[in-house]
Amino acid sequence: MCGRYTLMIERAALEDRFDARFADSSEEFTPRYNMSPGQRLPVITNDAPETIQTFEWGLVPSWADDDKNGLINARAETVDEKPSFRAAYERRRCIVPADGFYEWVDTENGKQPYRVAFDDDRVFAMAGLWERWEPDDATTQAGLDAFGGGVADDGSEDGPLETFTVVTTEPNDLVSELHHRMAVILEPGREREWLTSDDPKSLLEPYSAEELRAYPVSRAVNDPSTDEASLVEPVES
Repeated sequence: MCGRYTLMIERAALEDRFDARFADSSEEFTPRYNMSPGQRLPVITNDAPETIQTFEWGLVPSWADDDKNGLINARAETVDEKPSFRAAYERRRCIVPADGFYEWVDTENGKQPYRVAFDDDRVFAMAGLWERWEPDDATTQAGLDAFGGGVADDGSEDGPLETFTVVTTEPNDLVSELHHRMAVILEPGREREWLTSDDPKSLLEPYSAEELRAYPVSRAVNDPSTDEASLVEPVES
């Protein structure tokens, strides 16, 4: 599972990294240290590759009866088969910018969070899928009761809801010590291929462990309402 991640970069640097601009020039973006399901977060979609948009984390299929229980992850092995993801895999892929993600390990003293990132904390692209859900006349849009208690922050009323999910795969040797799944990190030179290829499933492989590090961080990250730089500082496990 990928249930929290970080993006510790300023807006201008994020736009330069992906050669894309925020859809709303007045939209604020500041470094984030605890990005959580239910929040509106930056994505780059296949139908607008030069634009950074903010969608809600927790994919709601277009055919769903309501907008509850958004799906935060999709398994790479079955993403082209599962009804919740099949159409999105074929026609609605996205890049999810990040520079690290958290995993939790069972210890004698409870679950210990770890952050996984590149040695230099550089920004990378996670493979994602997106969807647009529209309520019918009898449906009122509601926020996602998110992983760990997060609350949707889109502030919208009735109307289309655009959501995304992060694709996961088997872990590499590093992440396997922490969890049995990891987010798909796309090779920098093949990020746009994820958006444009007819069938990019070959991209959904574990990223090499050689350039990555994992280290324990404060359990304050358990609270999705806590979002501060101290969360990414190493602690003793």
